[in-house]
Amino acid sequence: MSSGLKKRKRPKTPKAALTGIRRIVARFWPEIRKQKVLLALAWLGLLGEILAQLLEPWPLKLIFDYIIVPDAAQQPFPIPVLNEIPEVALLTILTIGIVLATGLKAGASYMSLVSLSIASSRIIAEIRAKLYAHLQRLSLSFHSQARSGDLITRIVNDIDRLREVTITAAVPLMVNTLTLVSMVGVMFWMNAQLAVIGLLVFPLFIFAATKLTKQIHQVAREQRKREGAMAATASEAINAIKVVQALSLEGMLENMFADNNTKSLEDVARTQQLSAGLQRTVEILVAVATAVVLWRGVQLVTSGDATPGDLLVFMTYLKTSFKPTKQLAKYMAQIAKATASGERIIDILDTVPEIRDVRGAIEAPPFRGQVRFHHVVFGYEPSKHILHGLSFTVQPGQRVALVGPSGGGKSTLVSLLLRLYDPIEGNIFIDGHDLREYKVESLRRQVSIVLQDSVLFAASVRDNIAYGSLGATDAEIEAAARLANAHDFIMALPDGYDTLLGERGATLSGGQRQRIAIARAAVRRARIVILDEPTVGLDNENEQAVSEALERLTQDCTTFLITHNLQGAVSADQIFYLEQGRILEQGTHAELMHLGQRYAALYQIQSAIERSGSNVPYVECHS
Repeated sequence: MSSGLKKRKRPKTPKAALTGIRRIVARFWPEIRKQKVLLALAWLGLLGEILAQLLEPWPLKLIFDYIIVPDAAQQPFPIPVLNEIPEVALLTILTIGIVLATGLKAGASYMSLVSLSIASSRIIAEIRAKLYAHLQRLSLSFHSQARSGDLITRIVNDIDRLREVTITAAVPLMVNTLTLVSMVGVMFWMNAQLAVIGLLVFPLFIFAATKLTKQIHQVAREQRKREGAMAATASEAINAIKVVQALSLEGMLENMFADNNTKSLEDVARTQQLSAGLQRTVEILVAVATAVVLWRGVQLVTSGDATPGDLLVFMTYLKTSFKPTKQLAKYMAQIAKATASGERIIDILDTVPEIRDVRGAIEAPPFRGQVRFHHVVFGYEPSKHILHGLSFTVQPGQRVALVGPSGGGKSTLVSLLLRLYDPIEGNIFIDGHDLREYKVESLRRQVSIVLQDSVLFAASVRDNIAYGSLGATDAEIEAAARLANAHDFIMALPDGYDTLLGERGATLSGGQRQRIAIARAAVRRARIVILDEPTVGLDNENEQAVSEALERLTQDCTTFLITHNLQGAVSADQIFYLEQGRILEQGTHAELMHLGQRYAALYQIQSAIERSGSNVPYVECHS
């Protein structure tokens, strides 16, 4: 499957929608099966509720036939022992029977609802955790195409809708449907003629439900899409609020959000309109069926072929059996939304990560740090290659500087080393073994990285450093902070290492964030280190502190430094000048200066600018 979300054909009819529901149940059956005890209790409660509904009208029949109209039945009371009971006592027993039947129904319904509520909450919690874990393991190519707001909507809102609809729609629909089947059976047993008359409207109901349910499902699907688009717009605007305000984009983004919001509300109104239309249609059909049954039933009572109690029970069953048809429009609208949400969740879970452990992958042993690229070709799109046949070898402990114009492939090269992507052609080796031989997580654990804009989390300073090596002791965390020149400013914070940072470390300066990121890299103690423009944007004081920390971090490590400032590349063991995905020059600083081509020209320009005292820190070489 491609890294993006594959579009599926959506259910066109109730039958197809039912197939979609079965597919959702089958997909999450492992999670459902774990709650089999609670689900069994829910099922017992469901059966008890149906039994109580079947028994509920019978005391009324007996009261009508044997007390109110004692000659109607023309035979003794069906329970012999009750024939000897005085009429008032018998009436008391039967009225108490009505209360007991209602109490049984209420108790069984409560047991069913509570058991299912607990079971569904546990199932949904597992599905949400599974979805979140899967999202984190999907490849960067997937995340570069997906919108974060839409993904958050799937994790939060779509999952919640599944749980909510299970309780508010699925269970009542199941109860009413089973009640319908049971009561229809009893109605045929009581009087087949009246039962046939009552059921004549069902073909008309099925026709109306088929037509409107299809439209409800389609509108619900569009509404979920618009909600995802709104969440994505809001998430992007909030995460980039500084840029939004600086560029005065508020009005444009407000219009985008308002457009989706308006259309989403229109979809809600359309769904309610369709549901209301189906409900009114059902009410008319039920009224027609009830009138015809009553007309014929009275004739049977007056002719002596049925008792008033029989007609009363039959009409009660008919009314109860039509209850699910009256509610079906509401339930189908809710279930259609839940089906759409379930499909959106499955779309994510069915997306296969492009980068994953191959069969037979092993835990990576401790690396020595030799890195070799062999004829590596890569492109984010198969038809557009960014790297073209790269081949080079870096020995353990060597420092390599990757320089050249933006877009030349420097960041892409180190992304391949981390196995964030795999080459289209060629191989990458560490210590003589192809990266794909190792389990992805065990490979990445042995590579430290410091980025130009290192991300910190909304957690304590201690936790942010420890994320580099989960389980690191306090002593190891402090040692890493001292290596990164971060200990002193950390201790000056209000709560020292326990100080909570704002989202993305917004409460710290750029230099402080970088030094915590270096401490996070240091606590990992990796033999391979990647530095991606780690000092860009820092003032002289912070740049010096960060540079000293980086020197200590990379001592005796195989290091890849991406930089546009060639002063940082002078001491490298090897310098690769990349342009348009090819290594055009390779060697030490002295060798490349002697060569007198691109690198030398760029270095001389930057040196001249620095000597002139210009504020421009570096320039790029563009061919």
